Amino acid sequence: MTLLNVLTVPDPRLRIKAKPISVVDDKIRTLFDDMIETMYAEDGAGLAAPQVGIDMRLVVIDVSDSAHGSTVFKMANPEITWRSNEMSICNEGCLSVPELRAEVSRPKAIKMHYLDENGTLQHIESDDILATCIQHELDHLDGKLYIDYLSSLKRQMFINKVKRMKKYED
Repeated sequence: MTLLNVLTVPDPRLRIKAKPISVVDDKIRTLFDDMIETMYAEDGAGLAAPQVGIDMRLVVIDVSDSAHGSTVFKMANPEITWRSNEMSICNEGCLSVPELRAEVSRPKAIKMHYLDENGTLQHIESDDILATCIQHELDHLDGKLYIDYLSSLKRQMFINKVKRMKKYED
């Protein structure tokens, strides 16, 4: 497996709408594994292909905890088909906006479908943290970041902080 480079704001590749894939093959399965390894190495709960510079509608998610065990989702061409009217506020972070968090309001529950790592169509319903994480990652597939839900002033402050952090790393 290979660790991938996670892009950070304001990289323009984070704003591209990713393309659907036609088939889940060994190349996609390897990419899923690389994305999972990268997500764990970066201590994330999810990762979308555009965050590592890949223009494909692929997402990996693991919101496991000791109470519920481990479930890793590998999603190709994910699509939300229903959102609840009830909203939930979550303090979100993102590997592409490192070390910064903000409260974001999203639908509390969703229904969706996707192709799994075997190319099998899956349908799931989720709520709370999993629903939030799925919505967050699927936003990446459409070139949207959680900071886009913030005021323009706060969003620019976050981008400037990340730029400063990167300057000190280089």
